[in-house]
Amino acid sequence: MSKKIALITSGGDAPGMNAAIRAVTLQAEKYQYQVLGFIGGYNGLIDNHFITLDCHKVDDIIRKGGTILKSARCPEMLDNSGPKRVVETLESNNIDSLIVIGGDGSFKGCLAISELWQGNIIGIPGTIDNDINGTDQTIGFWTAVETALDSIDKIRDTANAFERIFIVEVMGRNCGFLAVESAIGSGAEHIVCKEIIEDEVQFIDNLLVNINKAIRNHRTDSYIIVMAENSLSFSAHELSKKIERYTGVDSKAAILGYIQRGGSPVAPDRVLATQLGVAAVEAIKANKSNIMVGMLNNTATETAFSATSYSNTYNQKIIRRLNQLNFNLD
Repeated sequence: MSKKIALITSGGDAPGMNAAIRAVTLQAEKYQYQVLGFIGGYNGLIDNHFITLDCHKVDDIIRKGGTILKSARCPEMLDNSGPKRVVETLESNNIDSLIVIGGDGSFKGCLAISELWQGNIIGIPGTIDNDINGTDQTIGFWTAVETALDSIDKIRDTANAFERIFIVEVMGRNCGFLAVESAIGSGAEHIVCKEIIEDEVQFIDNLLVNINKAIRNHRTDSYIIVMAENSLSFSAHELSKKIERYTGVDSKAAILGYIQRGGSPVAPDRVLATQLGVAAVEAIKANKSNIMVGMLNNTATETAFSATSYSNTYNQKIIRRLNQLNFNLD
C-alpha cells in the first residue's frame, strides 16, 4: 500500500539539509510513496502549509545551502497546543509517516507528537553543532568546520602581520566539537570549550601564563585561540581584554556567527545526508518509529529519540581528541 510521508526541516539550518530532502524524496519515489514537504518546520505542520515533492522539485538541490523547505523555531511546540495541531494536520492529510530533519530540540518535538499520534516518526540529525548522540557527525558539521577554517586562516594572516593575539569564537551551542576540529585544522595555539574546563579561574590563569610564555619566547608571530560559544561565563571580547592586560600584546576577538551555517555543503555532508535520507525511508518501509537514523563507524544506526541528547560521554571524546593532537607551546 502506498504511504504518504510528511517531511520538515526544523531548528537551525545546516548545509546538507537539501541533500537529505532530495534523498528522502527520491527513495520514497522508488517505493511509490508520496512526500509532502511542510514549509517552515513545525510551523508549516501547524498551519498546514506544504508542497508536494517529486524528482523535479529536488533536481540540483544537493549542492545548495539552506533548505528549500525553510526552517524556523516554533514556540507553540513547547506547550500542548503545538503537538495537537500538528497531529490534526497529519490526520487531515492522511499522512502515515513523519520525517524530521533537525537537532535535539526538533527531536523533543517528535517525542511530544508520538504521544498523540500512531504514525511512524523518524529523525535525521541536521545541525552544525554535532551535538546529537547516536551518530559520529551531523549533517552540516563538516561544512561549518570548513567555513570556520577559511575564516581562521584569514584572521591568522592579519594576526601575523601585526603580531596580535586573536580569540575566534565559533558556534556549537553547548558542544565543543566545532571548536576542536576548527582549532586542530587551523593549527590554533589554544582551544577553549567547556568540556575541558573543570575550574574556570584556574583554566584562565593557565591560559594567560601559556600565552605569555609563548609570546616572550617568540615561539610564534601570532597566537590564535579558538573558543566555543557559551564555554565561559564571560564573552570572547572580555577574554581578549584580560589577555591584553596580562601580556601587553594587542588582542582582538572575532565572532564568526551565522556565517558558519551558510554555503554549499562539502562532500562529506552531501554523502552523509544522502545516506541518512535513504535510511529514513527504509526505516519507514520497515514500519519503525520514534528513532533517529545515524552513522557510527561508517555503519547505519538507529537511536531512540529519548537517547539522542548530547551527553557527558562526548566530553571524553573531545578530551581524547585533544590528547592525540596536542602541540602545547609550554
